[in-house]
Amino acid sequence: MIQPLQAVETRVRPWRDPLAVAAGLRDRDGALALLSDGGPLGRWSFVAADPDWSSETENLDLLRDPALSRGVVGLYAYDAGARPATGPRPAVWPDLMLARYPAILAFDHRRRTVAITGRGLDAAASARVADRAEAWLSHAVDASPPPPPARRMHAETSPDAYRAAVSDVVARIAAGDLFQANIARAWSGELNPDADPFDVMLRLANRSAAYGAFWRLGDRALVSNSPELFLTFDPVGGRIETRPIKGTRPRHPDPVRDAALAAELRASAKDRAENLMIVDLMRNDLSRVARPGTVAVDRLFEIESHPTVHHLVSTVTGTARPETGVADLLAATFPPGSITGAPKHQAMKVIAAHEPPRGPWCGSLFHIDGDGGLTASVLIRTASFELRDGRWGFRALAGAGIVADSDPASELAETDAKILALREALTGA
Repeated sequence: MIQPLQAVETRVRPWRDPLAVAAGLRDRDGALALLSDGGPLGRWSFVAADPDWSSETENLDLLRDPALSRGVVGLYAYDAGARPATGPRPAVWPDLMLARYPAILAFDHRRRTVAITGRGLDAAASARVADRAEAWLSHAVDASPPPPPARRMHAETSPDAYRAAVSDVVARIAAGDLFQANIARAWSGELNPDADPFDVMLRLANRSAAYGAFWRLGDRALVSNSPELFLTFDPVGGRIETRPIKGTRPRHPDPVRDAALAAELRASAKDRAENLMIVDLMRNDLSRVARPGTVAVDRLFEIESHPTVHHLVSTVTGTARPETGVADLLAATFPPGSITGAPKHQAMKVIAAHEPPRGPWCGSLFHIDGDGGLTASVLIRTASFELRDGRWGFRALAGAGIVADSDPASELAETDAKILALREALTGA
């Protein structure tokens, strides 16, 4: 039985670079870095290691255990949420990975301070845990990007096969089977013998995103540079927020051309319609756990610019019903609507007809903080890693939302734009 850690000690120390601190812990058990860009959506970064409990499970109800209501990190794989629509498929990743961290460092980008939190069964234990976390600050090392850790990445399907899949989905939409589906391409490969997944994290540091992440648990690891929020939840006020992304244009080195691409995205009837469909889907998902009449669209069709792409983003909010918890939220809304389609159940069936299991990609990495609040990202711009015979194998995907007037060549180009940052981080190409 897991015991709740009810005693807490918190200390505040001067600012340190969270990536450098994380680099000093990269080889520790359960090494974790949730790294934000310090922007409006990314005030906090978190670094930790040495969880006192971890599990690979299919049981989302574990999150109802009071002992797992604070200081928990989880990875919910896409296929776990899609299975009611797709039926049994080969398992390529655990459904749900969970770990509890008694010690954690929280980096406040706004105030330029570091909060050290230690949790234990009593005051003396929490102080010892806080001492251990404070010592991590002195282990910070140089976080300069290393050389590319892989020589190449192989496309798992050909461009022609992807274009054919897009054409098939467009035909299904014309036949009335669905309105939209997100269809992905996958790339895979191996890291060099002397490299590990944290090297990829270091190489992505100059392309920081609101929801950057590194997590290593056993022989599995994840590197994510996601710009997309799946859910936040404040258990005190009950506020739920989701920020679906639909609509993409590549960045351009010429500022005039770059601004024109952003303006084109903002004005695109196709992209706005695609975005609106997912907004409606997320409104429906949130209504399952929100108080009647509280679900609202706070912002619609905003442009967010990232190092390699412009995105069209909307914000949907609601107020949770009493007694709603993290497990309820995930059960009601997972997988994220922006990477499935509409209607969601049918879209996931269509996706399964064209793709092998996705694993963690387009699932969610989530953190339950010291107050019980949830932050969950959508695992796009993400590579998963598994250690096999002493070498780290990797897999990365990129997808595009297919609608009635989608052009197969344009959707193929969109996946190329979306995989660019990871391709450069992995291979330098």
